Amino acid sequence: MLFYANQLKMVHDAYEALLEHIGLGFHELLVHKNFRLPIVHTEADFKSPLSVGDLIDIQAKVLNIKTTSFTLSYVLANAAGTVVGAAQTVHVSVDKRSLKKIPLPPDLRDKLKRLQAEDQPKRTNRSS
Repeated sequence: MLFYANQLKMVHDAYEALLEHIGLGFHELLVHKNFRLPIVHTEADFKSPLSVGDLIDIQAKVLNIKTTSFTLSYVLANAAGTVVGAAQTVHVSVDKRSLKKIPLPPDLRDKLKRLQAEDQPKRTNRSS
């Protein structure tokens, strides 16, 4: 059985893959950018059991974009296509030094809007 908290780890891995996909990997973000994107809210639903070694398909999608934050949704499915979990994360843009909330950087906002407009979830495959 999948330990419930592992679903959040898998979702975070999918988030990192999404950032890489749009050219903003964690190294780039942490070393070269003047902002951070902490998760300020998360929610997850367990839908169906998984076993160790099951292949999981994670679809990440941009739900909404606000002035200082954005929300991503995730659907986790097994190899048969059965939805085994779902989650959402809310990320806020903060200044690297002061950690105070700031507007989303324009280049990040543009990239998120493009993903949202594509209306095609970004997929990450992994095993539980």
